[in-house]
Amino acid sequence: MFDEKDLILEAKHVTRRFPAAGGRELTACSDVNLKFYKGKTLGLVGESGCGKSTFMRFLVWLDRPTEGEIIYHGRDITKLKGRALWEERQHIQMVFQDPSTSFNPKMRVRDIICEPLLNYRRIRLSEKDATARRLLEMVELPGDFADRFPHNMSGGQRQRVAIARALALEPEIIVMDEATSALDVSVQATIIDLITKLQREKDITIGFICHNLGLIQSFAHQVAVMYLGNIVEVMPGEDIANNSKHPYSRALLDAVFDVKMDFSKKIEPIKGEAPSPLDVPAGCPFRDRCEHCMELCRQEKPVLRELEPGHQVACHLFGKEDNA
Repeated sequence: MFDEKDLILEAKHVTRRFPAAGGRELTACSDVNLKFYKGKTLGLVGESGCGKSTFMRFLVWLDRPTEGEIIYHGRDITKLKGRALWEERQHIQMVFQDPSTSFNPKMRVRDIICEPLLNYRRIRLSEKDATARRLLEMVELPGDFADRFPHNMSGGQRQRVAIARALALEPEIIVMDEATSALDVSVQATIIDLITKLQREKDITIGFICHNLGLIQSFAHQVAVMYLGNIVEVMPGEDIANNSKHPYSRALLDAVFDVKMDFSKKIEPIKGEAPSPLDVPAGCPFRDRCEHCMELCRQEKPVLRELEPGHQVACHLFGKEDNA
C-alpha cells in the first residue's frame, strides 16, 4: 500500500455545515478523513450533490470547513491568512469542469497561462511568450495557440490550456473538479492520458472529482466513495471492480455504461433517490436505497472500518469480526 512517508496532505474530521431556512443546517461534508500521497491520484466519487466538490474546494481556499483540520506539510491550511495563505496557494492549484468560467474571454492564451507566473514574479514580461509556448507544448498544443482567445478553441483544447495554467507554478497538488465530464468520450480519454503522463513526469499529487466510478478506476491509485457528505468506502483504485464492498459502491458500478462492458448484463439503476441533505435519515444515510438494509442500519450510523490495508468501508454488513 502507500508509504506513510509519502503522505503530504491529510484531512482530519472535516465537516461543513451551511445554515438553512427555519433555523436548520445542511451538512455538506460529515467527518471526512482522507489522505493524499506524493505522486498519487485520489479519486473522490459520488452522485451530484454528495459534497465532493465542497470538500475539494477546501484544498484551494475557496471555502473553509466548519470543523476539522487539513494538514499540509505539518500546517493546518484552513487557518492560513494573509501572506502565509498567498504563499501556500502556489503549491495547490485547481482545474475546473468548465475552464471558460475561469478564463477572461478578452485575454489571449499566453496571458491566461502566464498570469499566475507574473503574479508570483516567477518570470519577466519579456519571457511571457516563450514561457506560454513551452507550457502549451507540454500539454500537447501548438505554440502558436498562445495568440488565440478562449472562444477560438474546442472544449478539449481549453481544458489543456487550463491544465497548462495549473502546472505553470509547478504545484505539488492539483485538484481537478469534473475536469473531463463536459468532454466527448474520445476527448476524455486523451485528457486522462495527458494527466497521467504529466503526473509521472512531474510527480504531482492529484485530487480528481468524478461521478463516474468506471472512469476513475482506470487511473486513480486510491478511490473514496462519498454519499450524502459521508465517505462510505476507501480502497485502492485497481480493486474497485472486484473488491468494492459497500452496497452504494456496487450500485455505482452496476449503473456504469461502457463500450467494453458485457452487454448481456443488465444495467441496473440505483434504487430510489437520495434524501434531501436537510432531512438525512437516522442511522445509515444509504439505508432507504439499500436492498441489504437491516434494523441496525436504521438505528446506528456505521463508521469506517478497515477490512484490509488500504481498504475501509462504512457498512454494518462488515462488522468488527471481518477485521480479523
